Amino acid sequence: MSTPDRFQDYNLDERVYDEMFLPAGEPREHCQRLFDALSDFSGEQLASVQERVTRSFSNEGITFTVYGDEEAEERIIPVDCIPRLLPKAEWDFLDAGLTQRLRTLNLFLQDVYGDAGIVADGVIPADVVYECPHYRPEMRGFTPPQGTWVAVCGTDVVRTNDGFRVLEDNLRVPSGVSYMIANRKATKASLRRLYRDSRVQEVEHYGRLLQETLLELAPDGRVNPRLALLTPGVYNSAFYEHMFLSREIGAELVEGRDLIVRDGFVYMRTTTGLQRIDVLYRRVDDDFLDPSVFRSDSVLGVPGLMDAYRAGNVALANAPGTGVADDKSVYAYVPDMVRYYLNEEPLLENVETHLCRNSEDLEYTLDNLDKLVVKRVGESGGYGMLVGPHATPAERAEYAEQVRADPNDFISQPTLDLSRSPCLIEGNFEPRHVDLRPFILHGRKTRIVPGAFCRVALRRGSLVVNSSQGGGGKDVWVLQD
Repeated sequence: MSTPDRFQDYNLDERVYDEMFLPAGEPREHCQRLFDALSDFSGEQLASVQERVTRSFSNEGITFTVYGDEEAEERIIPVDCIPRLLPKAEWDFLDAGLTQRLRTLNLFLQDVYGDAGIVADGVIPADVVYECPHYRPEMRGFTPPQGTWVAVCGTDVVRTNDGFRVLEDNLRVPSGVSYMIANRKATKASLRRLYRDSRVQEVEHYGRLLQETLLELAPDGRVNPRLALLTPGVYNSAFYEHMFLSREIGAELVEGRDLIVRDGFVYMRTTTGLQRIDVLYRRVDDDFLDPSVFRSDSVLGVPGLMDAYRAGNVALANAPGTGVADDKSVYAYVPDMVRYYLNEEPLLENVETHLCRNSEDLEYTLDNLDKLVVKRVGESGGYGMLVGPHATPAERAEYAEQVRADPNDFISQPTLDLSRSPCLIEGNFEPRHVDLRPFILHGRKTRIVPGAFCRVALRRGSLVVNSSQGGGGKDVWVLQD
C-alpha cells in the first residue's frame, strides 16, 4: 500500500491544530524527517513496528485498572507507535510556564495553611478554599522541608489553534510517569535509526532526578538518608508504576503494615530489625495516610506518621493537603495566583472555566449544556464528567439535575478542539486527539525532563484521552535545535 493510500483517511480540519501537518497539508518543518520515514516504510514494516511496541508493553506487564460497576479489570495500556514531536523552542516555553506554575502552587499552599493573605486580600474567596474537601485543617501552621508542598506534579496540557493551555494540575499522587518512560523505551527500540537521526532529548534519567529531589527533602543532618515508596498494595491501579519507581530511585517498596512509628521516628520492619525511613514518597491518598489523624478505619496508612512528619523527623512527598490546589474550582484562580505571588503574567493560560457555585455561571452552564464539558470538582480520570456535544438529550437532562442539586460541586468549560496527531489505525494513518502530561519535580530547585506522557483519544471522534475511558498513549520526542 503506498503512502498516499495510508494517509487517505487523514482528514485535516482548519479548526483543529495538527501536530504534524500545516493546514495546507505540508509537514511541519520539525516533522519532515518523521514524515519521510513513514513514507518510506512499507505496510508490513509499520505493522512490525506497532507489534513490537505493543509487545514491549505486554512483556513488561504495563497495566492499568479500570473500575466498573461490579468489578475491576486489569488491562494493558494501548500504545501507538508514531511519536508526537515538539521542537526545542516549544518545549522551552512549556518548561518555563510549568516551572512558574509549580512555584506559584507551592507558595499558595504555604499561604493558605498559614496567614492566608491571598484570601484576606480578596484574590480568591474564602469558601472556595476552606470548603474544598481536600483542604486539611490539620496542616495549618506547618512548613514542609524546603517549603515544598508539591515535590512531584503532573500537569495536563492541551493545545488548540490558540496555543497551549493547562487543563488541570495533578498534585496529590500524580501517576503516569512510568508510561512516559515505557513509551520511550519501546518506541526508541523500534525506530532506532529515526530516533538517532532526530536528535531526541532523553527522558530516561527521570528516576535519578526524582531521587535527587526526594533526598533534598530529607531531615537536616541525615547522612545517606533512606527512601521508601508507600503503596496501597498490589490491587492499586498504579501498582506497576509503584514497583517501577521504587527500583528507579533505590527506594524500599512498602505498605503501611511494613512501617511503624517509634519515639517520633518512622521505621521499616525488616528481618534484621527496624530501619529508619527518612523520606516517604507516598502513593496513598490523604484519607488513608494516618488512621490516628484522618480516616480511623484505614489499614493502608501508618499510625503516628503525621506526628513524625510535623516533628520534622520524616519527609513526605507530596505533603498532605496539596489537593486543595488541584481542586477544579481553585484551578480557575491560578492565573491570579501567579500575579499575586510572583508579580508576573502567567506564561501558560488556563482553559476558560465557569464555576457553577456562581449564579451567573450556573445559569450559563445549564443553558449551554450541549456545548460544554461539565466536571465534578473533585473527580479525576475522566469520571463524573459530561461532554455535552456527545451526550444525548436525556443524559444532559439527568446531569443538569445533578448540577442544580449541588452547584458547588461542578465547573464547566468550553468543548476544546484538542490538537490531533497521526496514529496508526488498522494500517492507515488517522488523526487522533492528544494531550500532554509533563512531570515537574521540585525540591531545592525545579527539574523537568524534556518529555511527557502523551495521552491519546484512540476512539474515532473522541475527546477523552484517559486510559480508563478508552484512551492510550504515545511517545513524545522533544528535538534538539
